[in-house]
Amino acid sequence: MGDAENLMTRELQAAADRHGHGSPEWASAQCDLGNVLLNADQLDRAVECFRRAVSVPPRDHESHKDQLTYRLNLGLALRMAGRFDEAETELRQGVQERLAFYGREHAGYAFGLEPLADLLRQRGDLAGARQVVEEAVANLWRNGHERVASALALRAAIVHAAGTREPLFVGLHQLPDEVVEQVGQVVIQLLDRSDPASKPLLTALVTALRERLGVDHQATLNALSVLANLGRDLGDQAGRIEAIGRVLASYDRQGRQEEALMAALGLAMGQDEAGDTEAGLRTYAAADARAERIGRPELRSQVLRNWGLALKEAGQVGPAEQRLVEAVNQARRGADHDTVGRAGVALGLFLQHEGRLSEARSVLEEGLAVMDPVHPDAIVGRSHLGAVLDGRTCGCGDMPGTIADAFREFVMTRLPADLLDRLDVAIVDGDFKIEVGLRREPAEAELERLNDVFQTALAEFRRRISEPHYAG
Repeated sequence: MGDAENLMTRELQAAADRHGHGSPEWASAQCDLGNVLLNADQLDRAVECFRRAVSVPPRDHESHKDQLTYRLNLGLALRMAGRFDEAETELRQGVQERLAFYGREHAGYAFGLEPLADLLRQRGDLAGARQVVEEAVANLWRNGHERVASALALRAAIVHAAGTREPLFVGLHQLPDEVVEQVGQVVIQLLDRSDPASKPLLTALVTALRERLGVDHQATLNALSVLANLGRDLGDQAGRIEAIGRVLASYDRQGRQEEALMAALGLAMGQDEAGDTEAGLRTYAAADARAERIGRPELRSQVLRNWGLALKEAGQVGPAEQRLVEAVNQARRGADHDTVGRAGVALGLFLQHEGRLSEARSVLEEGLAVMDPVHPDAIVGRSHLGAVLDGRTCGCGDMPGTIADAFREFVMTRLPADLLDRLDVAIVDGDFKIEVGLRREPAEAELERLNDVFQTALAEFRRRISEPHYAG
């Protein structure tokens, strides 16, 4: 994301140089940068990019269409940032502008209705959301537009939230397969993974996809996989295992060996987390046999690493070491550096906890040398390496310090070498505390760049703090 932001920032400057600040080209580049920032979870910065894009008066038919898109993006970004009042204002204004530009019967008008209906759903105005989404569905259906898929998915979520006994998914038999698949994808995107009410909505989707597309269709299997993940998030381990079992059986029926292997790994993990350790270990053993038949060393390494970690948790130290050593050996036979690194980190942590610090240091250093430094496993490995160098056999070392070091490296490599005199980074009360010393007065563009880099780093590394690995 940092590289993407750098690229779009340069493109924005180039548009300003070539066409002028406030030109349609400049507005388009602002929108593109806003989209990058949106995907990097830098929502407030994205809002300002879209707001600047909207501020450019349209000059012709095409730039008027573009401005409608910019306002839509502004409303969506405000909604994602939780600024619902502002979002509703922008989305309602966008609907009126689209009505004036396109007319009520055009699909372009419905494109503005759909996000407004979703916002009203989020705000709890289900009656208002239902009215708006029904107009969107009717419009897109009349126009034969494939975007009807997302409108139907949103309608299902709204009807479900209202608690009526109406059918959630209507008209699927009249739609092409690819549009039905899109309905499933959008429903999955709308789910709140922390809300138990999401399970009946997703279960209804699985049933609808199975009846319309078939039990072995990829859309059905994708929905089942999400149902399994939802079971994990909600603590429904039995439902999770049942869903994974259905996915695994389908892949086996279709002879899709690699997909079946991944499902088997998920099943083993689910069984283990449900407290059925023996079943989990049996499934890992079966998964290893599957991986051996497939013959890809990267896959075999992944299975062996997970199996070894499970054996260690089960107190079977000798077999655990055998699997973890073989995971490293298999990874070295492959071509994926992160697989080598992850296997090395897993073995290194095992050796550290067994008191074999010299061996642990060697394995950890080898693994970390080939990994992306901001990979979560690399951060964990670097922290444990610090503990090994201190002569400690347990604990993960200074995990906050390790993340702070990675943050510092991320920033320093993206700024002019002569700009910063010092950069002190610490994690205090679960967030970053930063102190900066400058060698010289920065130019205006450099100061803006400095602020942008820090915002990017904060968005990236705050996720690292909140990840489970952070606890060591």
